[in-house]
Amino acid sequence: MANTVRVAAAQMTSINDLAANFATCSRLVKEAASAGAKLICFPENFSYVGDLAGDSLKVAQPLDGPIMKEYCSLARDSNMWLSLGGFQEKGPDDAHLCNAHVLIDDAGTIRSVFRKMHLFDVDVPGSAVYKESSFTEAGKEIVAVDSPFGRLGLTVCYDLRFPELYQQLRFHHNAQVLLVPAAFTKPTGQAHWEILLRARAIETQCYVIAAAQAGKHNDKRESYGDTLIIDPWGTIVGRLPDRLSTGIAVADIDFSFIDSVRAKMPICQVRRDRSKHTLNLHRFWSICNACNGMQLCNCIVRKFMKPSLID
Repeated sequence: MANTVRVAAAQMTSINDLAANFATCSRLVKEAASAGAKLICFPENFSYVGDLAGDSLKVAQPLDGPIMKEYCSLARDSNMWLSLGGFQEKGPDDAHLCNAHVLIDDAGTIRSVFRKMHLFDVDVPGSAVYKESSFTEAGKEIVAVDSPFGRLGLTVCYDLRFPELYQQLRFHHNAQVLLVPAAFTKPTGQAHWEILLRARAIETQCYVIAAAQAGKHNDKRESYGDTLIIDPWGTIVGRLPDRLSTGIAVADIDFSFIDSVRAKMPICQVRRDRSKHTLNLHRFWSICNACNGMQLCNCIVRKFMKPSLID
């Protein structure tokens, strides 16, 4: 593996037109190739943003369907790896889809798929109420995959607010680069987007590539934008000059810099793995039920607690 490798992160405003969105993606792939990048990361819902509730279910397809085959051909024809975060994959039944982050290599082969774990069920202040779980099946598997761009940790949008996922990717799955394709709302993006991304980079000592939807998709939906690439020290190394424009941010992944940051601040050596010190609450509650809840604390202390586990 080369010591540095160039990557690109796309920013776009997807609409309810599959062909138009594919044309935009194709153009951005060409821009990335001209800039010397070998990987381009697209935002959540890159292929489609519907106007009405239920539109996404109507366009959902399996990963071997014609939509994804078209993007596999694009990767192969352009000799480019594609990170396609937030594809409407046909779900387990007609009422649900999966929000799938699909990684395709430069031969047009799907290398890995991550399905969004944390679904956006939120009443956004000053905006709309979202209930992603009403039509989306949550993913259950953490995904990291080797590539010419380092070991990649795959996530999608709202996953960003759950740092334990990123801790798992770094410390249990050896990720070096974290991918965060997103379509943040305007209010949440203004308040938290950059802060959260830089925090994930700093606490994991990984590069973060965050491709973002930007601007007004239709009369009801608007995304914050601000595509970013951040290094393991938390420095922004790639950013579009216009937060809402369609285009690409480009930066180099420097593997020696990852090693340097981790060597000079070796958090991995002193980090306490909380998973080894977390007691099984399901076992606690079974005991609580057995004694009708009257001696919960005594049950816990007597049967499970050890002095070494008490902070």
